[in-house]
Parts: sequence; structure tokens; C-alpha cells
Amino acid sequence: MHPVHLTNYPDIRIQLFRYLNILIFLFNYRIFAINYINMSRTLAEIDYSVDEIKLANIAKAMGHPVRIQILKILTNQSCCYTGDLTEIIPLAQSTISQHLKALKEAGLIQGEILPPKVKYCLNKYNWTVAQSLFKEIFKL
Repeated sequence: MHPVHLTNYPDIRIQLFRYLNILIFLFNYRIFAINYINMSRTLAEIDYSVDEIKLANIAKAMGHPVRIQILKILTNQSCCYTGDLTEIIPLAQSTISQHLKALKEAGLIQGEILPPKVKYCLNKYNWTVAQSLFKEIFKL
């Protein structure tokens, strides 16, 4: 009787490879779950101040170079329309809109719908709060 070579059966090799990947995934998931359970039992609950939460949200919103560009543009002029930004920043309008949405959700900018356009301006109050929070953390 001749030994069976897997090279002669490509379907079996693919099937074994799939099973191996599933086993690796399940093993990694089990390790992740065990570590997560152990971490949640040992870590104390952390209370964050309102300022820490605000600063984290602002920093997250500013965490992309395009958003920094948008904020720079808006600090140099009173307001700007979405279409104007697409002329300055060479990205699709939908991409710029997503960045504007993130900045708006963080409260750094505000938008006014003037069909068919949207006019965006800095939220002066929140911008001042953001500047003071950054100054405080960096001791400027």
C-alpha cells in the first residue's frame, strides 16, 4: 500500500488549512477572553474628571492631519463652506464631510445648513476651552 500524499489532494489541503486557521483563531480568542476577564477583576475602576474626558474627546477629534488643516483654515477666516474646503484640501467632498462631522461632534466647529451648502465656523467658546485644556496639560 502506498502512502497518501496531500499534494495529490489539493481540496484536502485547503480544508486542513481552513481548520487550522479556525483552531488558531479560537485559541487566540480564548487567550484574549482569559486576559480580559483577569484584567477586569484586577483593575480598579478609574474616575475621570470632566476636563479629562473633554480633553480626550477633543484630542481624538483632532487626531487626523486633515482635521488640523480644517481647524487652521477656520481660525484664519470667520466661516467656510464645504465646497470651499474641497478647493483648498484635495480630497473628495464626502471625505471632508466625514472630518467635519468628527470636529462638529467634538464641539470644535458648528455648522449652519444653508441649502444646498453647509457653512462651518469655529465654535468660539469650545475652541477657547480646548486651548485652555491643552495649555493646562502642557503647562504653557
